[in-house]
Amino acid sequence: MNALLEWLEPDGLGGFAMGTLEGVRTRRYHGLLVSALAPPSDRRVLVSGVEVWIETSLGRLPLSSQRYASPAGDVTHPDGASRAVLRTTTPWPTWTFALPDGTRIEHELFVPFERAAVMLRWRLVSGNGGRLFVRPLVAGRDFHATSHETTAIDARPVVDHGRVAWRPYAGLPEIVSVTDARYEHEPSWYRRFVYAAERERGLDATEDLWSPGTFSAPLDEASPVVLGFTTRTLEPELAHDTRPTHAIFAELATRERARRAAFSSPLARAADAYVVRREGGKTILAGYPWFGDWGRDTFIALRGLCLAPRRLDDAGAILGAWASHVDGGMLPNRFPDHGEAPEYNSVDAALWYVVAAREYLALRPDAPERPALERAMLAIVHGHVAGTRHGIRVDPDDGLLAAGERGQQLTWMDARVDGREITPRIGKPVEIQALWLNAVDATRALDAALEPLLSRALASFRERFVIEGGTLADVIDVDHEHGRIDRAMRPNQIFAVGGLPFVAIEGEAARAIVDAVERTLLTPMGLRSLAPGEPGYAPRYEGGPSVRDSVYHQGTVWPWLLGAFVDAWLRVRSDTSEARAEARRRFFEPLLARTAELGIGHVAEIADAEAPHASKGCPFQAWSVGELIRIGRRVGVSV
Repeated sequence: MNALLEWLEPDGLGGFAMGTLEGVRTRRYHGLLVSALAPPSDRRVLVSGVEVWIETSLGRLPLSSQRYASPAGDVTHPDGASRAVLRTTTPWPTWTFALPDGTRIEHELFVPFERAAVMLRWRLVSGNGGRLFVRPLVAGRDFHATSHETTAIDARPVVDHGRVAWRPYAGLPEIVSVTDARYEHEPSWYRRFVYAAERERGLDATEDLWSPGTFSAPLDEASPVVLGFTTRTLEPELAHDTRPTHAIFAELATRERARRAAFSSPLARAADAYVVRREGGKTILAGYPWFGDWGRDTFIALRGLCLAPRRLDDAGAILGAWASHVDGGMLPNRFPDHGEAPEYNSVDAALWYVVAAREYLALRPDAPERPALERAMLAIVHGHVAGTRHGIRVDPDDGLLAAGERGQQLTWMDARVDGREITPRIGKPVEIQALWLNAVDATRALDAALEPLLSRALASFRERFVIEGGTLADVIDVDHEHGRIDRAMRPNQIFAVGGLPFVAIEGEAARAIVDAVERTLLTPMGLRSLAPGEPGYAPRYEGGPSVRDSVYHQGTVWPWLLGAFVDAWLRVRSDTSEARAEARRRFFEPLLARTAELGIGHVAEIADAEAPHASKGCPFQAWSVGELIRIGRRVGVSV
């Protein structure tokens, strides 16, 4: 296993601990205590890491490493990471260090479920002990930012209920240590940490961290050293627990080990990471470490994370919570991190909601949320018929859904650079029509007046979208100019054949579309967002923010699209057991293998368009994992 792989320990509240198996932080998001102050939003990196060493008869031996920037190049110091001889993430991140005299020390950490805390333990496995020293490295910042040395810091420790705590910056909760180790207050700044992944992304890559002091305790066979971090505001019970910390660790670890063992597979456990609490209900985080709960991502991911594995209570809670946010037929595309008003700037978030709600109600006909969900579904369809924000409206001439205006990116291809839309897709995008047909089909039993609208829209779709070669246009009536067509070969057309309950194209026409998509867009990681040879095609996703954003949907591979493709591929092949076995071998298993490539046990957000199709973007992505689970169920794999 590659030591640069990243591990994730989510807390079910939007917070997390995250790092690399190598043991060196490579992102500004890597940290031990990253807490959501308004779950799941307003996430702050409170404790970034620790400096650890042990003093034995051999002298001072580091058990941690940091990477620093220097005029001569990056320097890794000290050499503790090189002493790690075993690394695993089962049941949680664990490292075994070997000392020159044969001594072995195990270090483990985990995040208890629905607790804004992290627990660390060092245990002597064999050989001689010594005295262990741990220095916390404190950030106290927004998780998108970096911190730098300042005199505006409160260095005073606070001792309450036997626990040492710090509040270095006003407006942040107290950071509470949970340990029986002796504390020596020795405030100091550690300067010029460097984060290689951020530098590759063209972002601020250096940081200074404040360390309040040092914890130390004897480490021998009878005395593991336990150190936890939490906040008094979010976790008063744990912060005030005065029991011996080895007992606290044992209780939380036993509970957490049992919870994780109950998952049916590693993918099922990965799915659990994204389902988090919001305002007394639940939602889905689009990805770790930097995404929040996005409307579009939530409803696409929900189908694999919750519906496929029959986590119906969670699905109902999520759909019920979002139902109250329908406004003008739309649902928010994003809830900002710091409590600002939700952003209603997506044409498909509400339509994906109808798809997910329909499938949920089919699985649970007597769902207590049914009245609220059906009201929301009807409000969405009626709102689109009446017309709503950003030029979203039903065209009375053909029954199709028009959408878009300059300055807005309403579809999932939503990249912008310097205020310019890279793929504007104003007009009638193909997957929006497929979703619209599904929304009308899902609600026509609730409103008979929708029946003729469905018939008219379906006939118009079949008549107007088919272009030369048997594929579908990506957008018609471009910029709301009747008859103007965007013929770019993109994956969006696959939703007319698969991935949705209502199929718009069938028979030989559907087979032609699937074959064309397979021939030009399919990779082991998913579908390219643009075919090679098309104007603007980009083989690699790399460079600074503006460069990366300009190629985000210009060839870059998206794993989540593979779910619709597999469904379409099976539909045009009679969906036999032999076809499912072939799909499992050709599509599911190659993507499953990528769960050991970037974020351990998960699937990344995107990949390069060209071989070897390296995983890129967000390392832990909800809809990528969700669609992998859905594909597995589709081809007969219990995941």
